[in-house]
Amino acid sequence: MKVLAVANQKGGVGKTTSSISLAACLAEKGKTVLLIDVDPQANATSGLGIPKTSGVSVCKALLGEEGIMQRVIAGGLDNLFVLPSDSELAMAEIHVARREDYLLRLRSALQPLRDSPTFDFVLLDCPPSIGVLMMNALAAADRVILPVQCEYYALEGVSVITGLIEQIRQCGACSDLAIEGVIMTMYDGRTRLAEQVVQDMRQHFGDLVYRTCIPRSVRLSEAPSHGKPIILYDPAGPGAVAYRQVTAEFLKRQG
Repeated sequence: MKVLAVANQKGGVGKTTSSISLAACLAEKGKTVLLIDVDPQANATSGLGIPKTSGVSVCKALLGEEGIMQRVIAGGLDNLFVLPSDSELAMAEIHVARREDYLLRLRSALQPLRDSPTFDFVLLDCPPSIGVLMMNALAAADRVILPVQCEYYALEGVSVITGLIEQIRQCGACSDLAIEGVIMTMYDGRTRLAEQVVQDMRQHFGDLVYRTCIPRSVRLSEAPSHGKPIILYDPAGPGAVAYRQVTAEFLKRQG
């Protein structure tokens, strides 16, 4: 089992869309996937058509009051499972912060899944802010998937999350944490800026940047409001094609 945190502290970069799409595409490939919504805004939850209700999140597992599997539900696609989020998760952040082992709460909660693997992949959709929940997700992960929007301030924002990854490594919470891959999102091939940003990212991260860029797409923007991943909402569209290609690249790297 491999645990992947999908993270970027900058909002609006396609993080949740990438979490949902990658999870769905992996499930489509026959991989058993658990998507955990670690964001109190619960966008990954609603993006899969799951109603936002209280008491359904990873909150109690973080506090050691129940097992991680007790809130897991079907994700609307064969092989896809979801642990939803709710607004109570924001309060959990306060309680977790008071614990001596506050950085390792999610890692401890996931340990039973590592000991008896039920899933091929666990994806953690992180909140778009630096706080206890994001730090817990990074400390619990084996690797980080980094969605980056093709815009001017991309590298500046990326330096923050890479610095946070280094801090997690150095403090011993997860000494092997590293970036698995960089997904370039909202790519518009008609603009020189988008191409320049991609080139800059490739110079900085090398082969970690996936060859496939995710295009700007109205359908990708519409899919969450219909509660469906893009491969179900617009299966032949450019967004679905691109995420399937990124997933193929990802799986190839897994060997």
